[in-house]
Amino acid sequence: MRSFQKAGARVVLGFLAISGLSTGLAQAEACELNRPIVFAGLDWDSNAVHTEIARFIFEKGYGCRTDVLPGTTVPLLNGQLRGDVDVTMEMWRDNVRDIYDPAIEKGEAVDLGVNFPDAIQGWFVPDYLTAEGGPAEGLKSVEDLPRFKEVFRDPEEPGKGRFYNGVPGWGAEGVSTKKLHAYGLTADYVNFRPGSGAALSGAIEAAVLRKRPIVFYYWGPTWLLGKLGDQVTMLEEPPFDQAVWDALQAEEDPEKVAAATAFPVIEVTISANPDFVKAAPQLVEFLRAYETTGQQVSNLLAWMQETDGSAEEAALQFLRENKDQWRAWTPEEVAARVEAAL
Repeated sequence: MRSFQKAGARVVLGFLAISGLSTGLAQAEACELNRPIVFAGLDWDSNAVHTEIARFIFEKGYGCRTDVLPGTTVPLLNGQLRGDVDVTMEMWRDNVRDIYDPAIEKGEAVDLGVNFPDAIQGWFVPDYLTAEGGPAEGLKSVEDLPRFKEVFRDPEEPGKGRFYNGVPGWGAEGVSTKKLHAYGLTADYVNFRPGSGAALSGAIEAAVLRKRPIVFYYWGPTWLLGKLGDQVTMLEEPPFDQAVWDALQAEEDPEKVAAATAFPVIEVTISANPDFVKAAPQLVEFLRAYETTGQQVSNLLAWMQETDGSAEEAALQFLRENKDQWRAWTPEEVAARVEAAL
């Protein structure tokens, strides 16, 4: 009899557990939209990681279906304005102001707040060069570079140093070329442009790991700064000045640039189509709360580089390691479903 009672109890408990699970799943499936939510599949890794973090929470926490439309910045932004895309996890507003600002003013796009506030660009040198006793001790700013050109000797023009610029065609390459002229460095440094982004990062990584001299342009968040960020320092430039920056950007002839300024620190935001914002207030509330840092993103990209991991795997890595952070973005019941899915 006792065995029968125990067996019966297990059946009842099992039934209750299954019923509870079914109820939980039913609640999780109550998405505000009965169609897939479409994310902008911008063609760089950091956007891919943020997209996969948001997709996992949408699907597992809110019971939604999601999809990704791949493409590049301007076509996908236009797609969002048409309604083909619901959410863009990385809107680099400074790069698309001619399209995005008028769209915001007309109500054709909604800015949901900052994803990460500290996207950076600049000229860097390894710390082992500038440390006490190092060959470039005292190098702190772009103004100091002429004194240390022999440290960064160019193998093809030994009388000059070599500055590793961005790749031809990058906007940042043009800006750095203008800066070389504005800072009076063209007589002392070769403006060396690698043939690809991989060639640039490869040269930097090899130099730092072997403790060789190098001065270079780079930006973050990137896997390179995630891996080497604590071993390099950005050179000082004149403090950012919007008027000087605008004049530098507008001048097409680098030799005519009279002054330069530091790159602006960019706030990368989350953007959405207004119809999506109206239809899904709970999802929008989550996106408004979503916020990371450039260093977090760089660290995730470095993890992907070192492990050959995918954006989906990096998203899971973030969710497992930063539970207090992302749980604050959602209601408790949503957070519980996401954590259970992990």
